[in-house]
Amino acid sequence: MNSARRATATAVVLAASGALLGVAAPAASAAAPKCASPVYTRQFFANTTFSGTPKKTDCDSAVNENWRTGAPATGLPKDNFGVRWTVTRDFGSGGPFALPVSAQDGIRVYLDGTRKVDLWKNVSTTQKKTVNVTVPAGRHTLRVDFVNWTGAANVSFAYTPRTTADVDKVKPLVPAGLSVTYDAATGRAKVGWSKNNEMDLAGYRVYRRLKGYPYEAAPLAGTTATGFTDTTLPVTGDTYYYEVRAFDKAGNESAGTADKPVTTADRTAPGAPAGLEVTDASEQGGLRIGWSVQLGAASYRVYRATSADGTYTRLGETTEESYRDATAAVGTRYSYRVTAVDAAGNESARSAALTGARRDDTPPPPVTGLKATPTDYGFELTWDPNPAPDLLRYSVYAGRVLSDGEERVCSASQDAWLMPDVTSYRYQSTPDGEERCFFVEAVDTSWNSRYEMTGEADVVVATELGTPPVEDGTEPATAAGDVTVAPAP
Repeated sequence: MNSARRATATAVVLAASGALLGVAAPAASAAAPKCASPVYTRQFFANTTFSGTPKKTDCDSAVNENWRTGAPATGLPKDNFGVRWTVTRDFGSGGPFALPVSAQDGIRVYLDGTRKVDLWKNVSTTQKKTVNVTVPAGRHTLRVDFVNWTGAANVSFAYTPRTTADVDKVKPLVPAGLSVTYDAATGRAKVGWSKNNEMDLAGYRVYRRLKGYPYEAAPLAGTTATGFTDTTLPVTGDTYYYEVRAFDKAGNESAGTADKPVTTADRTAPGAPAGLEVTDASEQGGLRIGWSVQLGAASYRVYRATSADGTYTRLGETTEESYRDATAAVGTRYSYRVTAVDAAGNESARSAALTGARRDDTPPPPVTGLKATPTDYGFELTWDPNPAPDLLRYSVYAGRVLSDGEERVCSASQDAWLMPDVTSYRYQSTPDGEERCFFVEAVDTSWNSRYEMTGEADVVVATELGTPPVEDGTEPATAAGDVTVAPAP
């Protein structure tokens, strides 16, 4: 009866004047807090059987208390109370764990409802024990029950992975959520993944391989973060693959994630072409420049200058391994350099210079104005200067006129070579009264000669002085209208 009255009296609130203000309703029990894993949910009981509604529920980051001889919380007795900690968390790949405990008085530890530690007795000193367990992969619940019957109260508990290589043989889980993004402007690849739930995680290893090749044994990088930026990617337009592996403190490495590819920007030019050749292509018109095939080249650009160390101008571009310079002037020497261009437009350095000239197949114009004037010592030859700009020399031919029926032929051979500024020649090796035939050929710097190329020449015939004069008293005239020249040897 007394206890009932006391309980009722607590609900009466009186004013300072003694007037009755009202009866307060019983306070609603506070909602149990939500404790985010791996924080424990802690419950306080005013008994050692964990029965009834907890007197208090809160969150606790660790099981490590020393209440000595006092009450663990307001409203609880200092003896014969119980405290329960509960946590559900992801253990990743699981593995070997140690469960060290110490308590005064009793402690029990459960893993998924199965008792692993049992020190359940009233003691006068702290009792300790460590139990080794294997935790399976995934999510599991730990529960710690502690009771104090009498006297001092203290409790501690932990669950720690065993990380020595001889004990831990469990590989970490494969990292999840791998992603790779590529920045073409900087040439960098950003690799990211989700945090691994291993409690004994040491870090992550990032691997990279070129398409068509395996991953190397050594990783590209190691990190404890969940991301990595690759600043060493070659900018060659090739495809590379990434994978990430987790490793723990015992040295166990997970399998690799699924490959994630990136195709790099191509800023690497091919090598410079080699093996240049310049050949005459007068039949087609011009000079032909050739070179060796260059790996990675999609086309080639040809540059020309008037000297090896001159200023080069781009002539054109081709996908072939040769190019015809149709604008090359006959007789002019040109220097050429070639570059290789890949599919991305990267241009190589220029090749070494090579010089060539288009062959001159055009002989100088015929020598005009040739005259053979007989003298008392032979003949005096004169002719007009030849207008060829590349004139190298004059070749003077002298010989005899042979007659075969009605045809007269000048069978001649070279008698002299003269400089291009000489337009006369004295021929002295003819006996008196002998007939001789002559022609003069202009030869250019490419050794072109009309007679050598066509077998044609303008012949003059004359008779050396000492022959009887003709009836009208004049000397024989120089003429060759009916004389042809013998073919060039």
